[in-house]
Amino acid sequence: MFLDNRQVAMDSLLEALADSIDYFQDNLERLRPSLRDSLEPHFEARKKSMRRLQTLARRYLDLLPRDADVERDDYMWLWSRLKSFVGNDSQVLINELLEQERVLMQALSTLFTHPLPNAIEPVIEEVWKGCRSLIRELYQLQKETTPKKAQQRQSRTRRR
Repeated sequence: MFLDNRQVAMDSLLEALADSIDYFQDNLERLRPSLRDSLEPHFEARKKSMRRLQTLARRYLDLLPRDADVERDDYMWLWSRLKSFVGNDSQVLINELLEQERVLMQALSTLFTHPLPNAIEPVIEEVWKGCRSLIRELYQLQKETTPKKAQQRQSRTRRR
């Protein structure tokens, strides 16, 4: 079955949501407890939104669930671990989570260019607001976890 552009856009969003949740869950043990505690509510809300969106997409867009890309998930996990050897583990994780939020925002932007059933619109807006909230949280955590010397170097570089 071929998907139309609206179905492809919804599928891309659902995939980005699932990837971000999987990445967070796969790396829970690497997060400091304070980081984990501040991020967990965002991802719990995301899981609920994703489940609602999957149900609505099936009902209104005739979109069937698809299997996760296990090889991609494994690659992302391994790549993140390798980057942690050269950098601060928390910083690496926060940067990876921020990158996933950028991908999610792009998927949302694409989906917003298509007409959507009224039942789906509020859930999409909820996902967008949650994504924006998580981005703000991640930037704040990034500031808090950046070592003082690196912060001083960054501020000197910006002034030049």
